[in-house]
Amino acid sequence: MKKKVFLILIVLLLVTTSIFASGAKESGKDGGKMKIAVILPGKVDDMSFNQSLYVGMKKVEQELKDKVSVTYVEEIYEVADIEPTLRDFAERGYNLIFGHGFQFMEPLIKVAGEFPDVNFALGTGFKTLPNTCVYDVRLGEGGYLMGTLAASLSKTGKIGVIGGADVSEIYRGHEAYKYAAKKVNPNIEVQEFYTGDWRDAAKAKEGALGMYSSGVDIIWHSGDGIGLGVVNAAKETGKYALSNVTSQYQLAPKNMVSGVNYEWAAVIRKIIDDIESGNFTTRNDKFYWITTGNNGIEVDSYHDFDVPKDVQDLVKKTRDDLASGKLELPDFNKK
Repeated sequence: MKKKVFLILIVLLLVTTSIFASGAKESGKDGGKMKIAVILPGKVDDMSFNQSLYVGMKKVEQELKDKVSVTYVEEIYEVADIEPTLRDFAERGYNLIFGHGFQFMEPLIKVAGEFPDVNFALGTGFKTLPNTCVYDVRLGEGGYLMGTLAASLSKTGKIGVIGGADVSEIYRGHEAYKYAAKKVNPNIEVQEFYTGDWRDAAKAKEGALGMYSSGVDIIWHSGDGIGLGVVNAAKETGKYALSNVTSQYQLAPKNMVSGVNYEWAAVIRKIIDDIESGNFTTRNDKFYWITTGNNGIEVDSYHDFDVPKDVQDLVKKTRDDLASGKLELPDFNKK
């Protein structure tokens, strides 16, 4: 009799263990919470692309603290490191995995194809699968605002723009910057330079110094590690610069006049909501955009700089017209 009871208990234990193990694998949830992984190519305090997503995610994490559990990984930049990191989180049963950067596109699509029950979010790019999405910025709007501001402030009639890799979202921003500047001053000279790498601050600084020495008096950079090179060049020469992604005023209070700030929280919430409602894999539009319209793109403060009121009013009106749809931009996508 004792032997029979013991065997029954063993069977019940095995069945119970199997049910819980199966449930954990299927749901991928941590104590009932959605498990989210955020893989960043840089540091969370880079005052640029990585920090902006980290800040937005922390905001959502706090708002949904009873519903989500978030893990962050920094400095996964090389493609050779991206694929195994994505696969590791997928194998561990995470519900949603963010790959924050254009270089994540190919490995993310590959891994997502192997794990159709895991959801993936790609930070800029263009390839998608049913279980993936792209979150991106209408950088044309940000570039247009900065081109309007730079051309309005320039005393020399020469302004500059410096970017990392010449990819879609950066290209759109640069083209809009040049377009807006010409709207303000048809005779303005706009110098442009791409480093070819998002992290090459030394090359960006060299390019910025060359622009400043030729008479450029204000430069907008389109973000990431290259921005630090532009900031340092502005400090050395006593010239002005405009930031992108997040405020860099504290790095150079005498030189960083303003910039474009990204707010990712709105699209992060939408992605999570769509997963919870079952709409993520079935929606036709796989792109989530931050824009002036959803307050995902904002102009930074002018801090202590004496920016004329008419210039401030022009930038504000431009931002409001972009947000309302009254001002429509041309197609700046690469042909």
